[in-house]
Amino acid sequence: MYYNGFSASVRNYVTGSALKNPHRTAPHEPPNEIMSSPDKPVIHQRLADHQAELANKSLESLFEGSGRASLFSTRAAGLTLDYSKHFCTRDTLDLFEQLAHQVNLKSHIESLFNGDIVNTTEQRPALHTALRGPAPDEEKRREIVVAKERMRLLVDSLQQRSRSGHNGKPISDVVNIGIGGSDLGPRFVVSALQAAAPAAVNVHFVANVDPRELEDTLRPLDPDTTLFITASKSFATLETRANTQAARNWLRDAGCTDLACHFVAVTANVAAAVEFGIAEDNIFPMWDWVGGRYSLWSAIGLPIAIATGWASYEALLDGAEEMDNHFRNAPLTSNMPVLMAMLECWYSDCWQAHSTLVLPYSHALRLFPAYLQQLSMESLGKSVTLDGNAVQRHSGMVIWGEPGTNGQHSFMQLLHQGTRFIPVTFIGVLPQPQDDDRSRHLFANCLSQSRALMTGKSLDQVRAELIAAGLSAQQADAMAPHRCHPGNRPSSTLVLPSLTAHSVGALIALHEHKVFTQSVMWNINAFDQWGVELGKRAASDIFAVLDSDGDTGFDDSTQQLIELYRQNR
Repeated sequence: MYYNGFSASVRNYVTGSALKNPHRTAPHEPPNEIMSSPDKPVIHQRLADHQAELANKSLESLFEGSGRASLFSTRAAGLTLDYSKHFCTRDTLDLFEQLAHQVNLKSHIESLFNGDIVNTTEQRPALHTALRGPAPDEEKRREIVVAKERMRLLVDSLQQRSRSGHNGKPISDVVNIGIGGSDLGPRFVVSALQAAAPAAVNVHFVANVDPRELEDTLRPLDPDTTLFITASKSFATLETRANTQAARNWLRDAGCTDLACHFVAVTANVAAAVEFGIAEDNIFPMWDWVGGRYSLWSAIGLPIAIATGWASYEALLDGAEEMDNHFRNAPLTSNMPVLMAMLECWYSDCWQAHSTLVLPYSHALRLFPAYLQQLSMESLGKSVTLDGNAVQRHSGMVIWGEPGTNGQHSFMQLLHQGTRFIPVTFIGVLPQPQDDDRSRHLFANCLSQSRALMTGKSLDQVRAELIAAGLSAQQADAMAPHRCHPGNRPSSTLVLPSLTAHSVGALIALHEHKVFTQSVMWNINAFDQWGVELGKRAASDIFAVLDSDGDTGFDDSTQQLIELYRQNR
């Protein structure tokens, strides 16, 4: 047993009621469907019973015998997933497979790839996979081919230094202005691959409407040799529009007489971009069948191709397509995105997990948790099912993380000795032969943390160590509770063979498909984001009255804060 050797008081101290008690819901929270409803289908009740059985086991005990690691590992598109340190047995996988069949997961996957209407509130398909693989119809295939060829020509002209600013000087810097999906995906991939990027052009990113970010970005740049990419489907997003206007003012103040050669746009609103002053030849398409957070595979990915070269960008697409093929064709019990999704749903529904930690043990992947936050929480943060009824389970989890080993010196304390049940995904990159010892130390830390979370350190172990170090039995008894670690914390380890465009493409597509699978499990729409739209409208309403006088009609708190602004004008 996991807690064998612990006194009752120590057991309560290191676990807390959150890990042992049934789910407690606040009045506004949805009930836990799997755990609480007496009339759920048999498979859900079996999952609940199975959870109760595994909750009384230790993760270490699941390794008794041999071969567990190979049984609970899978490979796809060059990536390796070891999920053996999870509360998971062959019975668990059987239940996962039964649940997948019950919700017709395979048919949902085919609908996604076939271009069926999967975004039901906006009546749209979600065909980001067509940007890196076969399109479901000839018209879309032609549109994609034409857009890619235009992208390639722009990338080549910048790499060859043949594209010039208004005075004939070659462009040396590109600034991408976007936010959300028009920023996070390209920003992450460029940071991941920039070490191997060609040095012909420097790529920068601006998202925040706070003037400081644009000012800091532009300070070292030369207006004569700077090209801006405005990435906005509507060409009306407040932050992007305001920063684009500020960039235009910066060029004009520097004496730029021909703004057209310093701006490119990626948008579905061509008329608005032309009205702003961007030449139509410099406008790249966005399609309503590609959501913002899935758009880095489209012309939104221009900064990636510019920073890393066209061949690297194509390798990124190839890695994603290879993961697409795996997701579409692999059996459910060895399907990497499906397994990751099922485990996370399992922990949310049956183990009362509210968040999950992502720890990339790679400085190059440091922005991956931020990218995943949008991909997952914007997709899964829904409170109604596809048919408009209230969800009966919590949908989605809070995603958080930092690069390892940094996290080991901050929040990992909470995971090792705290009371929260937080599944972890460790992401490691295999050290290369030319790497020095620091890369091997990094990889060793990745493996050691997952093992330490699983094994922990018992009260008896700590007490024996303290006595061996010279403490008296009484001193050891007093100190030991503070140094014991309960262990039994589940984790996955996802390993990239190397840090290449292909492996990064596969990594992103893996998580896209994981999120889609979760949406099927919870019967929600992964492709709309009405909460984001609400925030945009609310900001516009308040911006419109900031500089007026009198009552705004808003609540007292908002009115008071607006008055504070007005007094400071």
